[in-house]
Amino acid sequence: MTRPHPLLPVLAALSLAVAATTAPAHEGHDHGAAPPVAEAGAPQRLPDGAILLPKASQRQLGLRTEPVRQASAGRAIELPGLVAMDPNAGGRVQAMVAGRLEPGPGGFPALGQAVARGQVLATVRPSLSPADRASLGAQLAEVRAMQGLALRRAERLRGLADSVPRKEIEAAEAEVASLSGRLAALQAASGTEALVAPVAGVVASSRAVAGQVVDARELVFEIVDPRRLLVEATAPGGGLVGEIASASIAVAGRAVPLAFVGAGRSLREQALPLQFRAQGPALAQLAVGQPVAVTVQLKAQAEGVPVPAAALVRSSANEPLVWVKAAPERFEPRRVRTQPLDGARVLVTSGLAGGERVVTDGAPLLNQVR
Repeated sequence: MTRPHPLLPVLAALSLAVAATTAPAHEGHDHGAAPPVAEAGAPQRLPDGAILLPKASQRQLGLRTEPVRQASAGRAIELPGLVAMDPNAGGRVQAMVAGRLEPGPGGFPALGQAVARGQVLATVRPSLSPADRASLGAQLAEVRAMQGLALRRAERLRGLADSVPRKEIEAAEAEVASLSGRLAALQAASGTEALVAPVAGVVASSRAVAGQVVDARELVFEIVDPRRLLVEATAPGGGLVGEIASASIAVAGRAVPLAFVGAGRSLREQALPLQFRAQGPALAQLAVGQPVAVTVQLKAQAEGVPVPAAALVRSSANEPLVWVKAAPERFEPRRVRTQPLDGARVLVTSGLAGGERVVTDGAPLLNQVR
């Protein structure tokens, strides 16, 4: 076993002393060295606007980056729209007569409850004035009495079938059938009206309360199929109709394609209504009447860099920008110009080059580092 050299402790102490005396001499001077690395847990914003963010802080903020590339895509515009009910997959339940609401066999359906076609949702007991109720009761009593007499007469004639002409028996039976029909009609008028679901779907709206008095043609329930909806958008002019290539909306960060149905031929609030059809399970997160942004792609092409819409943030001057990962712990802001691409992406037309890594998740949190 060899012994350590006796001068090694002295050399180590001298090197530490030299480092301590020379370190302040270089402090505050820039000689072209690499940019300082942020200490763990201490993000820094540099004077040029870039951010130094340690790996631990990147994981804490949930930052995700992905490379982008130059591409050619259709020019797009964004139109305001509303989610509407598909008339072929939804319906409304209205009262035909004025009266008092009563629950159906299973009670009133709750919002969002699935119902089947023809299911009884509620009943309406018609409201009659005392005079009308008395008149209806008198008619019922009269028709019942007439029906009883006609039944007995028909039975007597059937017993004399050998000596009574056949036409008298048939006339008596026809009178019985006529009185039975009149009695059924009067009983239906004095009974309740069943409100049934016209289509299968879910209850989108309900105004039913036990004992509530409704008027004729008053809306009580609205049934929709959440997998089949319409989206109505408004365009500034009619020249856009022939240029539509595709359309989409964003639902939970994903683009849902729309099928163009047609355009109206009359202006609505100085704008042309456009109708699109949407299908799919993602539509279950939308509600009828909910405002949405419809991204319409045109046939004309444009050059740019497609990026997720979540990567776009605003600077302190309210300018759109994206964050680019320039080094493992360095992120630089890029002011960009964009246009809509689809419901989940935008097309950067200037300010960004292909091949750069853009922050796609956590960009708003990174933008708040000071």
